Amino acid sequence: MIEIVEEYKTSIAMAVDELKEALKGIRTGRANPGMLETIVVEAYGGSTKLKVKELASITTEGADTLVVVPFDPSTTEDINRGILNSDIGFTPKVQGSTMYIKVPALTEEQRQKYSKIVAQKVEETKQIMRDFRNDARKKLKNMEENKEISKDDLFRAEKMIDDTATQVNNQLQQLKDAKQKEIMSV
Repeated sequence: MIEIVEEYKTSIAMAVDELKEALKGIRTGRANPGMLETIVVEAYGGSTKLKVKELASITTEGADTLVVVPFDPSTTEDINRGILNSDIGFTPKVQGSTMYIKVPALTEEQRQKYSKIVAQKVEETKQIMRDFRNDARKKLKNMEENKEISKDDLFRAEKMIDDTATQVNNQLQQLKDAKQKEIMSV
């Protein structure tokens, strides 16, 4: 019984971590290294696919500029091409092996679009959580029907699952609100 509850908690923790990573990549009006971290780059002649954060350090310079410094200068062109081919819409300015990326201000229409994307991603994560919860409940119900656990244990485990779901839903709402506030602030 406890194993099922722990498995449920682990699964939803992973889902929340994936959501946090996805939210990092959503543009706001400010330069944020998370915007570039997860862009996949075909490096070393296309033989290796790595994320930008695995190939370079990403920092900010002021509120509107990202600076990308490759660990291996030979990957500069690969990283540049990866950023250009991504759907983020940035054009790096290469100086030596360093790239500078100006992050343009968002229009009101873009802010609303990105805010909706945040809401959609949070809702997708909530659906994943509901699926995990339903699976855990089915397993517990089967255990109770097979007399492996008592009715009291079933109710206790379901309460632990529901309490965890409530806590995580509150956390998701806070993540959503914070990201939308960040997007909508000028």
